[in-house]
Amino acid sequence: MNTKTVAVIGLGAMGSRIAQNLLNSDYSVVVYNRTSEKAQPLIKQGAVFATTPRVAVEQSDVAISMVTDDESSRQVWLAPETGAAWELTPGKVAIEMSTLTVDWVRELNKIITQREVGFLDAPVVGSRSQAEAGKLISLVGGEIATLDQVQSILSAAGITTIQRVGPVGQGMAMKLAVNALFGIQVAALAELLGMLSKHEIEPSKAMECLGDLPVLSMAAKGAGSLIVAQNHAPLFPITLVEKDFRYVLQTAQGLAAELPTSSAVIDIYRAAIAHGYGNENITGIGQLFV
Repeated sequence: MNTKTVAVIGLGAMGSRIAQNLLNSDYSVVVYNRTSEKAQPLIKQGAVFATTPRVAVEQSDVAISMVTDDESSRQVWLAPETGAAWELTPGKVAIEMSTLTVDWVRELNKIITQREVGFLDAPVVGSRSQAEAGKLISLVGGEIATLDQVQSILSAAGITTIQRVGPVGQGMAMKLAVNALFGIQVAALAELLGMLSKHEIEPSKAMECLGDLPVLSMAAKGAGSLIVAQNHAPLFPITLVEKDFRYVLQTAQGLAAELPTSSAVIDIYRAAIAHGYGNENITGIGQLFV
């Protein structure tokens, strides 16, 4: 049994798998989720359920948050009575793995480091299958010394590649860029498959041709296969794609950077949501075209 206890706050698709990986690596794990039902499979394997984020951190050496958005993150860390930050004491480490805005993680960093606690923004690249296989990539913002403290925990959580991008905020900026680039590729591929289908080229044939060419990334190739199969099980739901585009546009606005492509593509995902595809995988936008 590893001597460190890790709190995992947020047991959605990714948080639950990260907690599972830590249990599989013989870490003591404390979990919190707004609905306790999601914690039951982990509790049966030895995880301890905490009634609030604050209680979870009180019992832990390292706290990992994996939640949906800025508002959820602010609530779990800073809620007046139940916030995790209020039990962070010197020597502990806080890790925000959610995909959030750069402004928010920098604000959170200031609050947490004032308590003499290490903080990392460490969003992960990958979806459920990569989490289960232990093949996630983490894009880290924060001090090298803090990363050194928790590197073994990140590895046990299912992260095989750790890239420290720079100080706090830069890991999050890179993650937003990654998600926007992927979203742009999927939208472009979906509309082109639709155009080709109107030329009586079946999507399966189009993907066969495109898949043999260097213009198609591996990620886009995988997405195209799901569009062809009409398999839109929510690995990366469209509602979250739209949220990440909003966050990257907000980041650009604060820097006076222009993102005309992202500004156009977000409207495609919003159209998919309006058509009722919001809870489907990112590839569900193919239904707008194919």
